[in-house]
Amino acid sequence: MINDNNPNIYVIGEFSDIFNDSNSQTSPLYNTFLSSFFILHRILAGKDTIFLLKDKVKNTLTQNISLSHCISYYFSLLLPLKTYTMRVIHFYKYQGTGNDFILIDNRLNTFPKEDTKLVAQLCERRFGVGGDGLILLEDDPEHDFSMIYYNSDGNPSSMCGNGGRCIVAFAQKLGVIQKEETTFSAPDGLHKALFKNNLIHLQMQDVSHIEKVKKGLSLNTGSPHYVEVVKNLDSMDVKKKGAEIRYGVPFNIEGVNVNFVEPIDENHFKVRTYERGVEDETYSCGTGATATAIAMHKGGKTKAEYIILETKGGNLEVTFEVKKEFLGLKIKEYTNVWLIGEANFVFEGTITV
Repeated sequence: MINDNNPNIYVIGEFSDIFNDSNSQTSPLYNTFLSSFFILHRILAGKDTIFLLKDKVKNTLTQNISLSHCISYYFSLLLPLKTYTMRVIHFYKYQGTGNDFILIDNRLNTFPKEDTKLVAQLCERRFGVGGDGLILLEDDPEHDFSMIYYNSDGNPSSMCGNGGRCIVAFAQKLGVIQKEETTFSAPDGLHKALFKNNLIHLQMQDVSHIEKVKKGLSLNTGSPHYVEVVKNLDSMDVKKKGAEIRYGVPFNIEGVNVNFVEPIDENHFKVRTYERGVEDETYSCGTGATATAIAMHKGGKTKAEYIILETKGGNLEVTFEVKKEFLGLKIKEYTNVWLIGEANFVFEGTITV
């Protein structure tokens, strides 16, 4: 196999075994043919190549053929064969309270960002790496780095809070940042992050527009969320009830993330989230935890400005400040909003797709 540490390996053909067939009886020109085959295609294609020849080649090679015939035969084989691209991707796996992500260093712009099928394939838990989403770290001309986020269905998406904390930890691991704070761009704008006491503090967007919808509240914390207080949260079928709301009016066009909440204490709430793009319950959702904390304050369930959110994957903390006037209007605006929690490296590896 010709590789040269090149992450892009091009494979031509669809049948093969003759390279590994010890019983194969070939002419002395067999190796000459293979050598010319490799050299010719490398010159013509300009790429490293592996050739998997059809079974019928074996019969041809046993004949007493000339080198010129081998060269001619190259062209007869090349045209009908299908061409496949095999790509070796180096990835890192991170998780924040069980919300897990594939992270890729894309500062050299080698990842095919328009290939949504590839993203979905990588996020598939049985046939890929597995993850609730995929995140690319890229260079940013004005800030420390840029965050590009995809849902596990392969589609580019809005902000992910837990993913935001994970990419900050990733950037530190790569040496992109070597300080205790950073500023980076994300799908919803700029974010500041701090490292404190082994936790990552991620500053979220201010929130001023909160709307009463159905039995809950609708707001945007970088991604759209619906928050509803329920009883017996542990026994709820979150996937079924969440999908009904996510695909129902008025959210059926753009979709929404759905959070079901049960109060535990004055500043302590249990939350379970159905995420659009994943189309299932996740162990945790950072923008969902942020939305839940703000919705509980807005709805009068708490007066605290420091909230603990208990998720299936662990606890998150949200802090904020409340302004009662905004642009001269008597309206609650939530500012200086911070999402706080762990972001842990799990493993790294490569996958050929």
